[in-house]
Amino acid sequence: MCTRGQNGGVIDLQALLSDLELLVNTESPSLDLPRLAASAATLADLVTTRLGSAPQIVESPAGPHVWWQGGGTPKVLIVGHHDTVFPAGTVAERPFAVVDGRATGPGVFDMKGGIVQALHAVASLPPEARAGVEILITADEEVGSGASRELIEERAVACGAVLVCEPSADGGAVKIARKGTGTFELVVHGKAAHAGLEPWNGVNSLVAAAELITQVATFGDPATGTTVTPTVASAGTADNVVPALTRVKVDVRMEQAGEKERLEGLFNGLGTTVEGARIEVLGGVNRPPMPATASAALLPLAQAAAAALGAEPLAGIAVGGGSDGNFTAARGVPTLDGLGAVGGGAHADHEHVLVDALVPRTRLLAAILERMVSTT
Repeated sequence: MCTRGQNGGVIDLQALLSDLELLVNTESPSLDLPRLAASAATLADLVTTRLGSAPQIVESPAGPHVWWQGGGTPKVLIVGHHDTVFPAGTVAERPFAVVDGRATGPGVFDMKGGIVQALHAVASLPPEARAGVEILITADEEVGSGASRELIEERAVACGAVLVCEPSADGGAVKIARKGTGTFELVVHGKAAHAGLEPWNGVNSLVAAAELITQVATFGDPATGTTVTPTVASAGTADNVVPALTRVKVDVRMEQAGEKERLEGLFNGLGTTVEGARIEVLGGVNRPPMPATASAALLPLAQAAAAALGAEPLAGIAVGGGSDGNFTAARGVPTLDGLGAVGGGAHADHEHVLVDALVPRTRLLAAILERMVSTT
């Protein structure tokens, strides 16, 4: 196992895979506090081993964040998360494995591969460059970053530039813009009654919710890139009872900042013709859009680093998903996203990382970091 700080700058594939196996097999479901604590402890030990100094464990209601500082004037913040969408027990069914050039396992692509690459990239830097780097790996990105947003924004402003090691886009492209994201929940309160004997004495929350869904389905706007998609619904208690409660979750995504206010107005103005039904609107837009201007200064630098390494030209694309880069970009901090692993299948059973891309991608991140700390 070799890193530059220990053995002359070599980025070693077997060391990358070994660390990746350790992190993937340490389960870390979002909001599972005991497992997130174990994951943070494992990650902290790995940071100490690779970077030669211990990180801080920052406790939060959503689980512990891991924050490492290089010791010098901070010039770039690497952002990531160690929580995953996979429930406890998934590792027992699908432990880390390498088959046919693909590393698999829960969270391998989103985003434990990116964490490992970040650690090895920073470890490969000369000490004077490493001193200007901070790494913040949070515990709640997959559930909205409510307990980490303030710290992310604080450190982003302090460092002045952000690299997000979320998974790459298709083909290894970096992510130069992201839509703003959020989830609204419609809670419709009705009144239960026997569906056969006296349905007229009930208030059917499901019928009211159906009316709301048809309204919500019109809130999107293709001209501005806004999508509004009902995704999850639950209603009722039995097939012979008028449902007294119905819940509907709605995914919203937008490119333009003004759409947040428009959508909030539309959701708060929802109504139903079902007499006696009461509508409660919860949630809202969580992550603001990340505009392409946020990455305008960093993308050419990254592309120049790729060219200097003799790598394929580095593409940058806009994507629909959100990340913590949305927050840092909204604070006016230059942000480049998608610098993590190359692979696919995020949040799915076929999630994977391309093994052949691990070393080149780590080398690219190291080259970008060295340019950033020497030019800022």
